[in-house]
Amino acid sequence: MITKLAAKNFKSWADTGDVRLAPITGLFGTNSSGKTSLLQLLLMLKQTADSPDRSQVLNLGDERSLVELGTFQELVCFHDLTKAFEISLDWSLPTPLVVEDPAEKGGELFRDDAIGFSSAIGWKNGVGKELGRATVSEMEYRFAGSAFGMKPAAGKSNEFDLYQSGRSFEFVRVRGRPWKLPPPAKCYGFPDQVRAYYQNASFLSDLELQFEQLFSRVFYLGPLRDYPKRQYQWAGAQPADMGRRGERVVEALLASRESGVTYSLGRGIKRQTLEQRVAWWLKELELISSFEVRPITEGGKLFQVWVRRHPRAAEVLITDVGFGVSQILPVITLCYYAPEDSTIILEQPEIHLHPRVQAGLADVFVEVVRQRRVQIILESHSEHLLRRLQLRVAEEKLASDEASLYFCSTEKGESRLMPLELDIFGNIVNWPKDFFGDEMGEIAAMQKAILERKRRATA
Repeated sequence: MITKLAAKNFKSWADTGDVRLAPITGLFGTNSSGKTSLLQLLLMLKQTADSPDRSQVLNLGDERSLVELGTFQELVCFHDLTKAFEISLDWSLPTPLVVEDPAEKGGELFRDDAIGFSSAIGWKNGVGKELGRATVSEMEYRFAGSAFGMKPAAGKSNEFDLYQSGRSFEFVRVRGRPWKLPPPAKCYGFPDQVRAYYQNASFLSDLELQFEQLFSRVFYLGPLRDYPKRQYQWAGAQPADMGRRGERVVEALLASRESGVTYSLGRGIKRQTLEQRVAWWLKELELISSFEVRPITEGGKLFQVWVRRHPRAAEVLITDVGFGVSQILPVITLCYYAPEDSTIILEQPEIHLHPRVQAGLADVFVEVVRQRRVQIILESHSEHLLRRLQLRVAEEKLASDEASLYFCSTEKGESRLMPLELDIFGNIVNWPKDFFGDEMGEIAAMQKAILERKRRATA
């Protein structure tokens, strides 16, 4: 689980400060206030980790990527290429990472269940016909009370030194290899020469691997989800996720059925399949009474989603009921389909949903973070979702420290992040002015208008 995020000079964020991420992290605020940019930052790192090109410092994406950020100049705050983009992350590990001591059989050099990472990336202008490019100016991992990183050698721009600090450990160079190191690979990797030039640096690969494994467990669902279809095709493949628009949700349901996966809901509660749990939530949220994915012909590749709006209603295709069912289906499915210890990023999960259902989504999130150790990071405009989270804290179904809530705003073109202080009773003690609009002001203005109309009518 990602526990802390900080960034400087990323889009509208000059400096986010340290952002604590909890099992449920909610970003609220006005339009164009930087909420989505914080999600894009994580998605950019994910597609960078997934990229096979180790020379590409950051994968800024294209139309096929999770996020498309354009050029480095467009990425950096105020498009100022004299500023460096800086990123820092801390995350906990599902199981502790142990680094063995090569000099002592069975001995340990380091052990910890958390890792920190930071990197600074700037722009280097081209010389002559050489094009300018983004370059790493410093990169570091923090692990077991020590720091391991790379920084430019004195007076050099393309040569780097390896450093370590914090504990009585020193890197030992291989004899006959006095050369400096090349720049880091991507924005987070040590170059291959590190393992060749140093006798005891092989464990640095484990740190890089943990970074890549962290982002392999990050899943994303965008705000614009696919329209429902009258039929779906599935040839037996198991999709990695729902797709950006939830377009693979039926494939995921069928793949889960084929694999026979069931989910624990706590002690004494019968395990359920993915389809059963999704159907239960759709019924609990009062969207439909029944839900089933069936093949059009036995053994065929074409399937249809059949639902029943009410126990006494006729069974119909998902295309013939309210649009909200198809919009919430990928959200619920992803929450259970993603492996345990995953991080799920959701943009406006409440879109096209009735206020009652928006509130119910919060209960879905509470269940999965509690039962499946899944982390939810969401951007939302839903007061109903927020109020339900507050209620669950008051009811002690969610601890106040299990939720990190933030209000995003802008000031002079820069994004600002305000942590919402949630007490043990679910109250937000620093409620921002006009958080969800001026409700009391609207009511007062309405009453004033009513009185004025009545006055004119009797005049």
